[in-house]
Amino acid sequence: MLPNVISFFHVSKTYSGGNVALSNVNMKISKGEFVFLTGASGAGKTTLLKMIYMDEFPDKSSNGQVLIDFLGEHFDSKKISLARVQALRRKIGIVFQDFKLLSDRTVFENVALSLLVSTDYTQLEIKKRVLETLGTVGILQKANSFPAELSGGEQQRTAIARAMIHGPCLLIADEPTGNLDPENASEVFKIFQKINAGGTAVIMATHNPAFYQNTPYRHLVMKHGVLQREGY
Repeated sequence: MLPNVISFFHVSKTYSGGNVALSNVNMKISKGEFVFLTGASGAGKTTLLKMIYMDEFPDKSSNGQVLIDFLGEHFDSKKISLARVQALRRKIGIVFQDFKLLSDRTVFENVALSLLVSTDYTQLEIKKRVLETLGTVGILQKANSFPAELSGGEQQRTAIARAMIHGPCLLIADEPTGNLDPENASEVFKIFQKINAGGTAVIMATHNPAFYQNTPYRHLVMKHGVLQREGY
């Protein structure tokens, strides 16, 4: 049995005005697993994902807890410091529906940015790593293009490359195909499958049943902040 990388224990989250985003959520996700997260808008999907990279925290009154374990390195929502939150996020890649690319930077520069601010890599290592990652997502030929020169599918591939450049243990994709046509959406999904086959755990929030129906991956369903069911 594979170890858990994510564990939720009695996690609840209520925003101002009494808006309940999560209610007593318990779940576990294993190392290298591919998991779909579905539910209507407002069901709590994004809040649940934010709990994983600790942009949100469980209500203190609920005594809820989120535990993340990457390669034996532990992160506990109850006692994590700001510095440890930053360390956690360096181990997670995140892809959003809107691509969040810097318009004045090329594809190469967008993907390389987080490496350029680090002292851990030489210029040669950065170039090699970025070009390899662009090749993995099928956009190497666009390395010197700017975001405005790319199609929506190419922009999302760039965003995926940026998320994967550090070799994260986990990839979170929050409605990553929402702005894409069916053909590009299918290609992006195949990239996520390829990333998962390499050993990276993937959590993909989506409204599109074409992805999660008839797949071997686990399927979590949210409704009004409650984890309704887990299945395949």
